Amino acid sequence: MVFARSALRLARPASSLFSQRAAPAFAQRGVPIAKRALSATASQQGKVLLVLYDGHQHAQDEPRLLGTTENELGIRKWIEDQGHTLVTTSDKDGENSKFDQELVDAEVIITTPFHPGYLTKERLAKAKKLKIAVTAGIGSDHVDLDAANTTNGGITVAEVTGSNVVSVAEHVIMTILVLVRNFVPAHEMIASGNWDVAGVAKNEYDLENKVVGTVAVGRIGERVLRRLKAFDCKELLYFDYQGLTPEKEKEIGCRRVENLEDMLAQCDVVTINCPLHEKTRGMFNKELLSKMKKGSWLVNTARGAIVVKEDVAEALKSGQLRGYGGDVWFPQPAPKDHPLRYASYSTWGGGNAMVPHMSGTSIDAQERYAAGTKAILEEYFSGRENYKPEDLIVHKGDYATKAYGQREGKKHANA
Repeated sequence: MVFARSALRLARPASSLFSQRAAPAFAQRGVPIAKRALSATASQQGKVLLVLYDGHQHAQDEPRLLGTTENELGIRKWIEDQGHTLVTTSDKDGENSKFDQELVDAEVIITTPFHPGYLTKERLAKAKKLKIAVTAGIGSDHVDLDAANTTNGGITVAEVTGSNVVSVAEHVIMTILVLVRNFVPAHEMIASGNWDVAGVAKNEYDLENKVVGTVAVGRIGERVLRRLKAFDCKELLYFDYQGLTPEKEKEIGCRRVENLEDMLAQCDVVTINCPLHEKTRGMFNKELLSKMKKGSWLVNTARGAIVVKEDVAEALKSGQLRGYGGDVWFPQPAPKDHPLRYASYSTWGGGNAMVPHMSGTSIDAQERYAAGTKAILEEYFSGRENYKPEDLIVHKGDYATKAYGQREGKKHANA
């Protein structure tokens, strides 16, 4: 279903379009529907395509739920005041999706990691007017970055770096504790009216004196290690192509391990905090999982495709893993038959701490990535293009970061 707003209707006061309720000055709300797509036509300076998830009643209950089709990152009025067109949709899958229909003449595409509009090579080839793709959040693996570098002379791909690193780091700590302390089975026991302390305590441990390792120690991985310091773990380890400074390692109390398999063999808990790219896709497969300490816990809030879902489910069944938790899936939304919805530690049950992709989309994070998205758009619309260097993934036909693999940029490769 599509809602079209004419220029005449746009001129009417907001009270005639939306019910009144206290909300942030930058938030606008609409009417929730099953598959929502809004379009508004102004003076046709440029078209912005926004792909978000539907909030339904929840978006009306909480207007700060900015990452929804109803609240539109709070940018509709700002975009329309500049004479641009905004099309918002949640319909992103399939050749006849609203996403596919609208991207052909979109100049700007905005999506989130929580409901990603996958910009494949084929879709980019159709987007003849596309100039910039913005991730409202962190993680641009939903874009074919190599293709982006050649699309229309090279589009810009940018994300709001740092906007939800605290949110995700907190979720990692929570998930580790939920798994190690065997919380989910214990709560389910109480909710079902039962009481069996021994039945849940036999698989409950302390985090203290455990070895915990992170795969990657970027903005999120470092924050995870800093938060773990308070738990008096036996050792904090990390694997990354680039190490922390000796001063940071001493401050945090962590140690770098240069070989991933060596680190995994030492860890009671492993947390994945690396980006998804061709070298990390499917990295945690049956072979690598077999290198982990038997009965260890694995947490993944990075990207679902970094693990082979069937292999993780089998590792839980065999007891190689005692637990797996996180909030990332592939694809998203996860189909009902996704094996990690139901996988469990077959020996004693439990061991599953999976939730929808929510770690980086807390209310606080949404306000940050909405503001960051607007700041990126301001640079683009003004023509300044003075983007924060850390926000750029690809720009002017070249990679602007090594976060998606240690690539050599064109300028260096041709030197």
